[in-house]
Amino acid sequence: MNSKLRLYAYSIPWNIFLLTVGSFLVAMSIKSVAVPHGFVTGGVSGIALLIYYFTATLTPGLWLFVLNIPIAVIGWVMISRRFVLYTAYGMCAITAWMEIISFTLPVHDHLLAAIAGGAMLGAGAGISMRSLGSTGGLDILGILLHQRFGFRIGQVSFIFNAALFTISFSLLETDMVLYSLIMVFVTSQIMDYVLSMFNQRKLVFIISDHAQVISDAIIKSANRGVTLLEGRGGYTGQPKQVVMTVVNNVQQKKLEELIFTLDPDAFVIFENTFNVIGKGFSRRKVY
Repeated sequence: MNSKLRLYAYSIPWNIFLLTVGSFLVAMSIKSVAVPHGFVTGGVSGIALLIYYFTATLTPGLWLFVLNIPIAVIGWVMISRRFVLYTAYGMCAITAWMEIISFTLPVHDHLLAAIAGGAMLGAGAGISMRSLGSTGGLDILGILLHQRFGFRIGQVSFIFNAALFTISFSLLETDMVLYSLIMVFVTSQIMDYVLSMFNQRKLVFIISDHAQVISDAIIKSANRGVTLLEGRGGYTGQPKQVVMTVVNNVQQKKLEELIFTLDPDAFVIFENTFNVIGKGFSRRKVY
């Protein structure tokens, strides 16, 4: 990605676009799948749905918006105003979409509905989190606790949802809660996939007696940076240089051919990475 594209990726229109698309998918998942089937989603939206099921005073979208307001205020004070402004747009967009959407997806089987709803919700949440904002709720609390106390965002989500579904078991039918758990599981898997699908790279370690030759070839032919690490053979005790580089999935086969053409006896390790930040790859996201 060149410098112009990287700058555009962090521009206001791009972030608004991501939040608009992401919020639509989240809203459709909740309004057209979760509510008709009586499911409880995870996070703050799950609390909004529980309140809606037992009070029916406001719509699910309005309850979600009301619950997000105090969380957004905390984010405004403790994270950054830019992040909260983008998140405020995401919150308003979800509420608007949930008020607009009036159809129900024609999926009658509860299990299929949980899978379909979870896939949409995860895709929407993942797309939104690729922006410099979010759709509110646990995203704000997770980022705050991560920055302040080192908690992983996944840990915050797990603890919150564990408490939410413990309460849900005492309020809803057991079958509905179990289907809801399936929906939350699918959501987390799809969200992780969406967050990593454009950033995943291969970390490559090459152990060879021709490390310098391979290193030069990677720089010239593959146009990738290389780091030479000093190693030592565990059996022979002889010093060896280890070539370390990072490539994308498309470049992997070309790199394999290059390495084994130069050294058929090379030992190569390809390791999946969740994200690579730096020149030539992703840019660090600052909220």
